[in-house]
Amino acid sequence: MEQPASQQATRIYKRAKIIATIGPATNDVDVVEQLARSGVNGFRLNFSHGDYEERKQQIAWIRKASEKMNKPVAIIQDLQGPKIRLGDIDGVINLHIDEVWSLIYEAETNEAEKRLAVQYDLSQKMKVGEPLFMFDGKVKSTVEAVDPAAKCVRVRIQNDGIVMKRKGINVPDTDFGGDVLTDKDMQDIIFGVENDFDYVAMSFVQRATEVEHLRRILRDNGSEARIIVKVETKSAIEPENLEEIVLAADAVMVARGDLAVEAGAEVVPIVQRDIINLCQLHGRISIVATQMMASMVEAPTPTRAEVSDVAGAVISGADCLMLSDETAAGRYPVETVQAMKRVIMYTQNRAPVRPVYFQEGKADKQDAISSAVITLAQQIDAAAIIAETKSGVTARSIATHRPSMPIISVTSDRRVAQQLAILYANKSFLREDGEKAGLALAEELCKTGFLMAGNTVVLVSGRQPGVVGMTDTIRIRVL
Repeated sequence: MEQPASQQATRIYKRAKIIATIGPATNDVDVVEQLARSGVNGFRLNFSHGDYEERKQQIAWIRKASEKMNKPVAIIQDLQGPKIRLGDIDGVINLHIDEVWSLIYEAETNEAEKRLAVQYDLSQKMKVGEPLFMFDGKVKSTVEAVDPAAKCVRVRIQNDGIVMKRKGINVPDTDFGGDVLTDKDMQDIIFGVENDFDYVAMSFVQRATEVEHLRRILRDNGSEARIIVKVETKSAIEPENLEEIVLAADAVMVARGDLAVEAGAEVVPIVQRDIINLCQLHGRISIVATQMMASMVEAPTPTRAEVSDVAGAVISGADCLMLSDETAAGRYPVETVQAMKRVIMYTQNRAPVRPVYFQEGKADKQDAISSAVITLAQQIDAAAIIAETKSGVTARSIATHRPSMPIISVTSDRRVAQQLAILYANKSFLREDGEKAGLALAEELCKTGFLMAGNTVVLVSGRQPGVVGMTDTIRIRVL
């Protein structure tokens, strides 16, 4: 069915955003540009792999593509955190039920002596009776003895399985006591401060105080990067912790792979829904990650189950969907992004997220203005909401109400434009401050075809352009 002219802009614009991970399959300047042109709004650099020179090159490629396309994109530094892995192993080792193996830090693997090298001193954190999963959950074991002097934990194997070089270990019941930033993470944070990152993703968070600690580190080092919390531990999803973590963060990622191992696969869909709802309530960006289109690592098309997974996240109102191995190591990285974009567009145009006109429990001025903007825009069938914003707060507040039309954010701050690139329904533009910056951009977008003559837009601004926290004016304009 043909849409009215005022709604034409929404046809060509996706509201849920796409984050792609850069890896061996996409470590090329031309491929990075292809990804951005295909619909990627943010790029994730995984600091579990690679070196600093490689990262500097990738950052330069991303910024070059962004400038060439005149499209702000976000760059995310994903810290490794206390990701525990096995050490070097030659080939494959078979583990059998009821065997007892020693996991030793700074040791060599010896199959005959049933000894496995690990890259983390588990003896400083683990207790007898706690579960330990190897190979990302494929082998289950239980700790039977802890020997800190030998940097060793001994575990009894619960099922037959195999392990290989540097495969992941999960310890869901182990309390790291706030020690989730490793020495490597601290070095990486300093590198990030000195380079061009918009977000820092924090791994294996257990409670809000850890997020606050990272924020102090970033602030003390002069960083303007925002924090993404990866929810992937059993502690993080406890009711007394989850909402506090969301409030402490700027964005929250449902890291479904490790979360499934740590808390149980059956828990993940409900946690995903809860996190999206909490992020929407508190004005945080929600990101759904892990195996969204995993089959496309090897196949040129997604499975029906994966399409349903992506569509479900869109219908739930997630801000972003993230691709990991699909773009980092897959055979079809660009095709995967294109397929995800098609699913997002088809879903949003046929099962749109309902706009939220009033947030229960919210009473601040900014949210009241945003509620009024959404109500007005829906009632007059506006083609777009144009938000003049210095800090990005105005655009983020409007996005929490899940508008059915684009949010066009206008800012003079390059960092803010890039950070808003992964915000729901948002399209960022970098422009000088001025009383008519938003209106001038709307007229410019008419010339490019994004908007049309006769479209109605709602402009949100402040009487002091460029001043943070002064949004107080709502205007209607017919182009």
